[in-house]
Amino acid sequence: MLDLTYDTPKPKVISGAKDDWELVIGMEVHAQVTSNAKLFSAASTKFGAEPNSNVSFVDAAMPGMLPTINEYCVEQAVRTGLGLKAEINLMSAFDRKNYFYPDLPQGYQISQLYHPIVGEGEVLVEMGDGTARLVRIERIHLEQDAGKSIHDMDPNMSFVDLNRTGVALMEIVSRPDIRGPEEAAAYLGKLRQIMRYLGTCNGDMQSGAMRADVNVSVCRPGDYEKYQATQDFGHLGTRCEIKNMNSMRFIQQAIDHEARRQIAIIEAGGEIEQETRLYDPDKGETRSMRSKEEAHDYRYFPDPDLLPLEIEQAWVNEIAATLPELPDAKKARFIADFGLSDYDASVLTADLDSAGYFEVVAKGRDGKMAANWVINELFGRLKKEDHDITDSPVTPAQLGGIIDLIASDAISGKIAKDLFEIVYTEGGDPAVIVEERGMKQVTDTGAIEAAVDEIIAANPEQVAKAKENPKLAGWFVGQVMKSTGGKANPKTVNQLVSKKLAE
Repeated sequence: MLDLTYDTPKPKVISGAKDDWELVIGMEVHAQVTSNAKLFSAASTKFGAEPNSNVSFVDAAMPGMLPTINEYCVEQAVRTGLGLKAEINLMSAFDRKNYFYPDLPQGYQISQLYHPIVGEGEVLVEMGDGTARLVRIERIHLEQDAGKSIHDMDPNMSFVDLNRTGVALMEIVSRPDIRGPEEAAAYLGKLRQIMRYLGTCNGDMQSGAMRADVNVSVCRPGDYEKYQATQDFGHLGTRCEIKNMNSMRFIQQAIDHEARRQIAIIEAGGEIEQETRLYDPDKGETRSMRSKEEAHDYRYFPDPDLLPLEIEQAWVNEIAATLPELPDAKKARFIADFGLSDYDASVLTADLDSAGYFEVVAKGRDGKMAANWVINELFGRLKKEDHDITDSPVTPAQLGGIIDLIASDAISGKIAKDLFEIVYTEGGDPAVIVEERGMKQVTDTGAIEAAVDEIIAANPEQVAKAKENPKLAGWFVGQVMKSTGGKANPKTVNQLVSKKLAE
């Protein structure tokens, strides 16, 4: 089990001109389903294609064209729900959300309001201080994405790209359980990590595959506890929605600004109007977009072209049986099996590729040493060159080979770093490189003792100082290692230096 303390939310407290205030945040995350075809058509979902090249007659809303549900998209939604420990609804239905979308030819969006495919679930959010929070999921529903309007190609016209139109989205709606900007970013990051493990969404926020609407309100200390006791949302204050956020950094900035804006209005005697707002990262502020619509404003009604969606429990069970080991379970196993710290296990399980690489390196070897080399040496170098683990020029077998050479005392830690550099830039078998380039560690006690005697004899003043202060013995160790080109066994050098200085 993870060594975490589960506690009640520690809210972000913001001091206004008159009072202290607490933040309340709920999020609606739109995650693009990983699928080759769209939700209701066979058109491709490939990102970066020529504008309007991935558009079927259904996507273009041509007369007489009827939507046909993509079973794989349904499976991906179920898989996501299972990964979030959520209830899977065996009966769900699609509704029409009537709203003017200039980039959605139908003039309405097919979504799920009354009967979503996934019900209540939860996400464990670790806050980096040894504590963890459970954020409740209210629902996940499937819906189609809209297209993209382009306004910067011509000063007098806007263009529409329908490639994204009809792509399947999962809207993941949380309860108002998030209590600060950092927690909001951590929650979004955890959602992305889980879906990447599941293979249901790639989580690429830059391409729009994952984006969030953030609902922010402020309340006085103690009001959130009243809400928990009564489930009366009136205790939480009037919320404003910040639309289409696709950066964790900007989400945190937007929440902080919006909270302070609301506090200033309330303390000046005004009232918060429920509305949808946009965040301007250049100005660092939110601005009004439109008044916040309620469900009745969209005139929802059951989609007459789609029958209710009924799935069988046996099918859900089959999907559950194929789920991979998820991040929390993998992290707990890494801690238990390899003796890793919470931090190292978190870094190594951040994504599946990193976790898989580490497991190959660590198999049959010292887990802590393997983690140290993967995180500090390999990840550090990859980050410096702006690469990820999939671009690594060092294979798990090669890195494991370097660790084996250290463990067998064939090379020292210093030589190992030089060897890593050679393997990283030139490739090759670490054991062969060590043999061919004469990098083997000197373990001959006689040869090392001769080097120690030489350094001690040449530095009588340093010897006198070291006899008075044993901590200075490290200077001699360094000199011996230098004189042997770093090939002397450090443990043997330390032992001989201590012995000689004590004589």
